[in-house]
Amino acid sequence: MFKNTETHFGLMSILLHWVSAVVVVGLFALGFWMVDLTYYSSWYKTAPELHKSVGVLLLLATLARLLWRWSNPKPRGLAGHQAWEKTFGAAVHGLLYLLLMAIFCSGYLISTADGRGIMVFGLFELPSLGALFNDQADLAGVIHQYLAYSLIALVGIHMLGAIKHHVIDKDSTLVRMVTIKEIK
Repeated sequence: MFKNTETHFGLMSILLHWVSAVVVVGLFALGFWMVDLTYYSSWYKTAPELHKSVGVLLLLATLARLLWRWSNPKPRGLAGHQAWEKTFGAAVHGLLYLLLMAIFCSGYLISTADGRGIMVFGLFELPSLGALFNDQADLAGVIHQYLAYSLIALVGIHMLGAIKHHVIDKDSTLVRMVTIKEIK
């Protein structure tokens, strides 16, 4: 129930998947909203601090998720899946992780360019490496924005693929990521 098997995802994989999904969408929405805040907004300082803190926690959850993924069996693909679907699905999953890691790196570079670390909800601080190159915050900010848009687009493709499998193909691809019981 807790761990993956060859036929289904375990509770840990399911929880890490859905918590990550909700947090990614939430961080995107917060980031999209906060860039238009003015200095006089009561959220001007709070929103970025919240965004950074949750982002660091998502980084930790993503690292845990990757370790969990590498230390557990991956449920085998369903028999009805075409070879191109398996290849495309693997590529999308790999790209999702790659984009997440690149977004974490660019966010770190934005947040620490002034030499200050990232305080995470007052619990601990991720230290700064300082400015590593000229215009670090601005360049990393542009990269962060485009990576975030790319990630959300890819999340949309991922969702459409899951819906396609559920509604059109009528297979258990989506069901396997929302239930912990054995699916035949």
